[in-house]
Amino acid sequence: MILLSPLSALGRSTLALLAAIGRVALYFGRVLSHIVRPPWYPREFVVQLLQIGWLSLPVVGLTALFTGGALALQIYSGGSRFNAETVVPSIVAIGIARELGPVLGGLMVAGRVAAAIAAEIGTMKVTEQIDALVTLSTNPMKYLTVPRVLAATLCLPILVAVGDSIGIFGGYLVGTTRLGFNGTNYLQNTADFLEFWDVASGLVKGAVFGFIVALMGCFHGMNSGRGAQGVGKATTNAVVSASILILAANYILTGVFFSA
Repeated sequence: MILLSPLSALGRSTLALLAAIGRVALYFGRVLSHIVRPPWYPREFVVQLLQIGWLSLPVVGLTALFTGGALALQIYSGGSRFNAETVVPSIVAIGIARELGPVLGGLMVAGRVAAAIAAEIGTMKVTEQIDALVTLSTNPMKYLTVPRVLAATLCLPILVAVGDSIGIFGGYLVGTTRLGFNGTNYLQNTADFLEFWDVASGLVKGAVFGFIVALMGCFHGMNSGRGAQGVGKATTNAVVSASILILAANYILTGVFFSA
């Protein structure tokens, strides 16, 4: 019996994980079905555009700025070992556009937005406001989940595009002020080596990451436990699950886009 205890614990954990994946998959399917069917709530959608997009811009911009500067320093330091300092502009631009821009932007938005969504919806569930919506013949999925998912899916590519620009600008500032690059040559190298698909792939990733962030926030908020402890746990789970799924989705999308 002692030897079987670890196996039974492993089995219970595996079954719990599979059950959680199944619940998320069913919720995902319900969200997609409600997105394409009326009624819609445009006013709530606009509010979420401001909450998710506009209010996330400062944190995404600052993250991209410092990331671009740090990346320029690191690439210059590593490239100097092989007399390849001139690759700094192109590597910074490609690294920001393909990976760091969408991933860091998605993670920062996950920390801010997924937590806020889970806390808000979880509190509504605890205080029985969701039950009140049902009483008023309002579908909580359409009123709470669909506007947030659509807003996050549309906003995050825009945030990624802005973050890419600010991140490249951060590399430009460091390159021209600390590393001795000529400003015109730096920008020319960036434009010469940065291709359309480098930017477009990052924007596609941003849309997927935005969908994941809102989906996880709404899912854990809708399934939060009772009381302050249940809401706090739902908020933590939303951020953790969104972050993990963003990293996993980034690996899959990178393999699909750049497998060759």
